[in-house]
Amino acid sequence: MTPGRLGLLVWFAAFVLAIAGIWKVYTKAGKPGWASIVPIYHVIVLLEIAGKPLWWTILVFVPLANLVMLIVAWIAVAHRFGRSTGFGWGLALLSPIFAPILGFGDARYKGASS
Repeated sequence: MTPGRLGLLVWFAAFVLAIAGIWKVYTKAGKPGWASIVPIYHVIVLLEIAGKPLWWTILVFVPLANLVMLIVAWIAVAHRFGRSTGFGWGLALLSPIFAPILGFGDARYKGASS
């Protein structure tokens, strides 16, 4: 196997793992899992789970603001599942690792943060 094909295989495996984890996170939060694979709608559902205003969806189209918005949203999702801010950073930056941990782990969705 050439290095290029191996790299593509590793990337694809990480992509599938992240999607499976996010799918499970969505279902734990009472949302449809398939939403994790639909462009834009994925962000709308993520914001609903995070408890952020839906107008933030517009920020997806603003360079740099989109990165900040997604990091803040993933941190809020982590908090709603009783996880730390550091775990939220992990969700934002290393989804193939942290999303399956959250989705398939014992964390439960708590809704609004206290």
